[in-house]
Amino acid sequence: MEGTITADDPRAADVRALLETHLQLMNALSPPEEVHALDVDALTHPSVTFVGYRAGGELLGVGALKDLGAGHGELKSMHTTAAARGRGVGTAIVDHLVGLATAGGMTRLSLETGTPQAFAPARSLYARRGFAECGPFGDYEPSPWSTFMTRSLA
Repeated sequence: MEGTITADDPRAADVRALLETHLQLMNALSPPEEVHALDVDALTHPSVTFVGYRAGGELLGVGALKDLGAGHGELKSMHTTAAARGRGVGTAIVDHLVGLATAGGMTRLSLETGTPQAFAPARSLYARRGFAECGPFGDYEPSPWSTFMTRSLA
């Protein structure tokens, strides 16, 4: 799929709508205390780089890179529109964020995603892009609802 990935504004109307869809889906699949998605305010924090994937002016996906410090980054807020799923948008966003992390001097990139079956496509995508399961990192606690994954950028 031909599209462009650029820095985007989480406060833009179409981005807010997609992020709201993301939050609704996460809350439908996991208990509220197990939803680790960032809200719009958190996505505008200086430690976060937020990107959007657009084709023909239409927003098809979003993702973020959060700098955890000490060369460690975290993928956050990965979401692709239902219509764009299976068309390479998520892969392109992950690859773009890995490139940004590498260019920014990060040496490790990690993520948290869900364990329910609905998250299987996401876990598969991350595994195909070099991520392997690991233990909790940062402020995360072990949870049967969370799968933690990481990859070296060295």
